Parts: sequence; C-alpha cells; structure tokens
Amino acid sequence: MRLSMLLLVAGLSLGYGPAAAAETNLDRLAWLEGTWVGVTNGVTMEETWSSPAGGGLVGMHKDTKAGRMISFEFFRVVPHDSSRVCYLASPLGKQAVAFCAIELTDRRVVFENLQHDFPQRVMYWLEPDGRLHARIEGMQAGKLGSHDWVWTRKKAR
Repeated sequence: MRLSMLLLVAGLSLGYGPAAAAETNLDRLAWLEGTWVGVTNGVTMEETWSSPAGGGLVGMHKDTKAGRMISFEFFRVVPHDSSRVCYLASPLGKQAVAFCAIELTDRRVVFENLQHDFPQRVMYWLEPDGRLHARIEGMQAGKLGSHDWVWTRKKAR
C-alpha cells in the first residue's frame, strides 16, 4: 500500500496522471488556433482561438452587422471537473457554463452538458479543405434545435 502511494505521488509529480492526460488531449485541439472569419446573412462572424500552450485554449467570438458589434462570447477549453477537458462559454459576458468533451479527435471535438437549457452540445470540426465548422444543438420546446457556423482561416496581414 505504501509503495503504491509513493509511486502514485511520484508519477503525479513527474506530470503523469489525470491532469497530464487532459493537457495531452488539449494538444489535439491545436487545429483551432488562429482567427477564423465568415459572413452569413450580412453578419460578419469572427472567432479567435489561442494555442493550447500552458494547458488551456482561450478564445472569443464576435458578430458585427452594418459596422456594429451585435454579439460576443468569451470561452476557454481547460482541464476541468476531475481532469475532463471542458469548454466554458460566457456568452455576452455572462457567467461561464461548462460543457465537457465526449469526443476529442485530431479534427473534431464534441462538448456536452445535458443539464443546460440550450444548447446541450457544442461541436467544432475542421474539414479537409481547411474550413472550420461549429454547431450548437439541443432540445428546444421538445424539438432538436441547432445553429451552425462556417469560417475560413484569416490570412495574416
């Protein structure tokens, strides 16, 4: 028993264990990094993600129409809740709501919070042609509702 506790402590101090596993998973989200832009129905959508360096990604989303900001959201993806990788969203600066990963691959991530009103699911995926997609979905008035976004990577100036 004492030996196994000693090995566990040694492993955690060397960066092994749940927190290290979550950080490794965050590296799989490096494809989100950068600034992404798109236009739908006269709304210019801009989403910017940091790198996963340091154990977390941070980002923001901004919508503009006719030269005015009409919506914004701050978010982060971090090890959270027993080292699960979670997306914490703060739309319009409100208190963050956590959605935890149920799928995480090298080109797709699905976060879920079935206790939240809407959405219950947040998804991002990168197409082979380089377009970034996002989708939120969940139950609204007894029916599945959703909203989709598509962006391309903004070119450096």
